[in-house]
Amino acid sequence: PYIDQVTAAVGITVLAKSKWLNSLHIRGTIANINALTNFSFVTNVKFANKNLNSNNRLAYQNQIIRVNKNLDTQVIFNYGSSNNQITMLNGHILHQQNYTGAGKIIAVVDSGFPTVNATQPFARLRDNNLILGGYNYVARSNNFYSEDSHGTLVLSTMGGFTDNQLVGTAPDAKYYLFVTENAPAENPIEESLWVEAAEEADRLGADIINTSLGYFNYDNPNYSHTYSDMTGDKTFISRGANIAFTRGMIVVVSAGNSGGSANPYIASPGDATNVLTIGAVTAQENTSSFSSIGPNFSGQIKPDVLAKGTAATVATLAGTIGNADGTSFSAPIISGMVACLWQALPNKTAAEIMQIIRASADNFNTPNSTRGFGVPDFAAALNTALSVSSLHKPSIFAYPNPANSIITFQLPNEKAVLKIYNALGQNVYSQNTSTTLHTISVENFSKGLYFYILINSANRIEGKFVKN
Repeated sequence: PYIDQVTAAVGITVLAKSKWLNSLHIRGTIANINALTNFSFVTNVKFANKNLNSNNRLAYQNQIIRVNKNLDTQVIFNYGSSNNQITMLNGHILHQQNYTGAGKIIAVVDSGFPTVNATQPFARLRDNNLILGGYNYVARSNNFYSEDSHGTLVLSTMGGFTDNQLVGTAPDAKYYLFVTENAPAENPIEESLWVEAAEEADRLGADIINTSLGYFNYDNPNYSHTYSDMTGDKTFISRGANIAFTRGMIVVVSAGNSGGSANPYIASPGDATNVLTIGAVTAQENTSSFSSIGPNFSGQIKPDVLAKGTAATVATLAGTIGNADGTSFSAPIISGMVACLWQALPNKTAAEIMQIIRASADNFNTPNSTRGFGVPDFAAALNTALSVSSLHKPSIFAYPNPANSIITFQLPNEKAVLKIYNALGQNVYSQNTSTTLHTISVENFSKGLYFYILINSANRIEGKFVKN
């Protein structure tokens, strides 16, 4: 009924909606949008143009600048082998043990998947009924084998198979294909469509979401984000990605291709606290010049890990095998390996799998803003996980749980950030701490389930509590 009332409001068009974030993405005049606050159920209105959200409103910047995304989709038609992008991760060792992603479901959220239903590199997926379905949120259509070719290239690094030319990192995983990115333009609606797709991925039982998309600048600069927005839990898409993690999914995100620019930082949702953000390296495992850097604005290490993104082997729109540059391809290469590792370790949680991967990386002991924790070794990750009953990492004890007015966290005696999120993924508490006991008041918290996370340079530890 609430949605119906907003839809029927004068001059308002509803473009997207989110259960998790309890919100609608709408379009209309400023006056008609502000009039929606007269509804008793509307708690607030947030304009994509940030100038309209303050009392000191600035004049519109009318210049619309088309955002260049060519680096994501540049293809060099050189035939080659995908051997390097798998063996640098020791992924072939998992494949040899028959861990090829079977039984795992990956939701690929991208800009389109033309020719996936027709060309040879995807025949193995089609013949084995491994493409479970999808949806085109941009066109509000069931035709997801359309739009931009970027998703086709991305999917090929996970699920493509052309003998002696291209083997994806998870050739036996199952896939849902969702179109949320409108490639010719950049507009905030794409963040909302992404959250819709993530909610659908959750409903369908996906284990992993791969998103080789990032949002920082928009065609209308009034809508653009700044580095100060990259806190891990501020932008709409990052809040949605964090909620996806609480639903048990691993969200794998490309770091972005701005590393060589004046604004070199990761884009959302790559900044999100609970996603696995992937930077790019060359065949020699040197950091790609274009790979966006971290940390996020809260100081969290980003990117998390790295994979091949310079001259990655992909299937082209025509079905030939070529090369392409971008963290757009390092992310799905990792997503496929996540599926293989999780297949081998089915009893591990999403948080445990992510930490196992970070701990296997070659820069784990000295993470930095360019390489994060480094290039992971999936064979070592599997062997380590199988040889110990649990990861050796600090723990948190929260009491009383359920809590009424106060809750105390027993923490490791080291510098860290403690964050608390409500069930909608909103950050309700954030504090630096270095003490073993940390007590806060939850008297003003609404009743319900809350998630807490402790972040330091080497660990990310999660838990939950109930406020009575």
